[in-house]
Amino acid sequence: MIASLTGRIIEKPPESLIVEVGGIGLRVFVPAQLRDGVRVGENLKLFTYLAVREDSLTLYGFSTDEERDFFTMLLGVNGVGPRLALAGLSTLNPDAIRRAVFTEQADLFNQIPGVGKKTAQKILLHLQDKVKPVAGFEPIAAMDDTDTQVLEALVTLGYSVVEAQAALQAIPKDAPQDVETRIVLALQYFSS
Repeated sequence: MIASLTGRIIEKPPESLIVEVGGIGLRVFVPAQLRDGVRVGENLKLFTYLAVREDSLTLYGFSTDEERDFFTMLLGVNGVGPRLALAGLSTLNPDAIRRAVFTEQADLFNQIPGVGKKTAQKILLHLQDKVKPVAGFEPIAAMDDTDTQVLEALVTLGYSVVEAQAALQAIPKDAPQDVETRIVLALQYFSS
């Protein structure tokens, strides 16, 4: 298996990068944020996963070993293939996935293109015993209805799920529980 590669980007076709390694151009499918954040001619190191199918060998690349681990965990979900797992990491970063798992919010996985309610629930159930806590991301009580409404409002305003969750966590613990006040406090997070 190809665990990692280091090379120069020579092309940026849709959903992937062509990385030249030792004179060979390898097409590597990568998360959208990674693809958008690099330029042709730039050198980079990718942690990779080689998907072997009867009729193809497809290489997927990630900027961190952690992203590759989450990709592999997502592949373990019944009905989730490499393309859907990659879409998952293009939509939600590992911290957002951790938060969704620890707060038992299957609906956050609905943000992933191609994931419906049943698949989102399967992803949550599959990841619950696999995602390990790290500092700042320990299992906590599920979000209440108020915070769910605040999260939805922030997403509607154009913030990503990750940004909205970060703003929610920045709201002081002693803040009032009404939706409007919490939205204002969450928006203050973005202006600071």
